[in-house]
Amino acid sequence: MAFSLNRIMLIGNLGRDVETRFTGDTLSISSFSLATTHSYKGKNGEWVNETTWHNVTAYNLSDFMKDHLKKGKKIYVEGRLKKGEYTDKDGIKRYSTEVISEKIIPLEGSGESSGLSDSNSENNIQNESMSSVDSNEDLPF
Repeated sequence: MAFSLNRIMLIGNLGRDVETRFTGDTLSISSFSLATTHSYKGKNGEWVNETTWHNVTAYNLSDFMKDHLKKGKKIYVEGRLKKGEYTDKDGIKRYSTEVISEKIIPLEGSGESSGLSDSNSENNIQNESMSSVDSNEDLPF
C-alpha cells in the first residue's frame, strides 16, 4: 500500500490583515501572508535571520477569526501545500506555492500586542485566575 503525506505546520507573524472574498452565497475565501524566521550562525559567527514568506488560503473562516487575524499577530497554521502555475500579463509562465489551511490558532490574545513577552502574559493569566478563585470561595464544588 502506498502512503503519502502533504502536511505543513507553521508558526509565524501575519504580514497583512486577512482579506476575504466570496464566491456565490456559501463559500468565503480568506487569504493572508505569514512570515516565518529561521536563525543560524553564519560563517563569521554572527546570528543570521532568514525570513520566509508564505501565502495562506483559508476557506469559511469564522467572523471571530477574520476580526482577530491582524498584521503582526503570531499564529499557528496547519494545512497542506498546493502548487499552481499561471501565465502573467507579459506571457511568462509563473509558479506559485500556497498553504491551504485546515487549522488556525491565534497565539496572542486580542488585547495583546506582538511585542509582549511571555512572562508578562503568564503573570496576567495567573493574576486573573487567582482573582476568580477568591470570588468563588463559597461554591460547594
